[in-house]
Amino acid sequence: MRVTVLTGGTSSERDVAIASAVQVVAALRSRGHHVSVVDTAKGYIPAADEPHFLSGKVGRTPPAIEELVALERGLLLSGLGVLPVMRDADVIFVSLHGGRGEDGTLQAILDVAGVPYTGSKALGTALAMDKDVAKQLFRQAGIPTADWVMAPATPEEVEARLGWPVVVKPSKQGSTVGLSLVKSPAELIPAIELAGRYDDEVMIEAFIPGRELTVGVLDGRALAVGEILCQSEIFDYESKYTPGLAREVFPADLPGNVGEECRRLALGAHRALKLGGYSRVDFRLDGTGQPSCLEVNALPGMTATSLLPQSAAAAGIPFAELCERICLAVRSE
Repeated sequence: MRVTVLTGGTSSERDVAIASAVQVVAALRSRGHHVSVVDTAKGYIPAADEPHFLSGKVGRTPPAIEELVALERGLLLSGLGVLPVMRDADVIFVSLHGGRGEDGTLQAILDVAGVPYTGSKALGTALAMDKDVAKQLFRQAGIPTADWVMAPATPEEVEARLGWPVVVKPSKQGSTVGLSLVKSPAELIPAIELAGRYDDEVMIEAFIPGRELTVGVLDGRALAVGEILCQSEIFDYESKYTPGLAREVFPADLPGNVGEECRRLALGAHRALKLGGYSRVDFRLDGTGQPSCLEVNALPGMTATSLLPQSAAAAGIPFAELCERICLAVRSE
């Protein structure tokens, strides 16, 4: 196949997207496919420039907002369809996280251009990206999820409706960028202000103490359930991308039918958001053994050690095969 990997972009998860692309490009080439790389912020990346561009390094913090604003001015989304490596590709592998790459904008543009691409369509990606809308759909589908309110909200309102602690986060952002664990009324407003730097809507969600679980979904099938063990109370940006601060266990060691229930709920959440192809569904398991859905990632990380690939590997699907299957699913539609 001729595959063009779309990556980079201008969201706070730009570095994460490129790190995923490094692994996807290598995996698909190892299976004999012809792979090109396009950064949606800068354009086609010639083969000679790939070693520098695809460094695969993710810092302890996301890129500065000022850097992303500068990249935004050169955004190439509207001109992607005229690039030969886009027009002539059999499949576009979308290796983007956050921003226009994951809110349905890119998918809508590719639909208009008539270019086949991996992952979900525009509606599904938009629904999954908006955490407020997603949680409303979870509730309608009978998927348990933590209580929440949207800012603005006073400390008194939050205490009455949710209690403490709470998680404050941008409603449309990934990789826990801008997220805070708030334990007292005095911390609430600064946390809302931080989250507001990354999105115009801020969610305040009841914190569920317990185990952090995740489930990959591929082609209508829930894969292995994994557990994330980290040194901090929440699996934040630094914990995700700093070696040694967290480890993942696949399959998770779970009592009774908890694993099967997580897999059932993962499929339910995936379908409630009208997703296709693949996704990753995150849960918190409370002290009673009840899983609650935190969110669904329509374009999860795709390094070999990311959560979806680990979930697939535990289900007997090696990383290179996973990347190829994601592409082949598009061609068979």
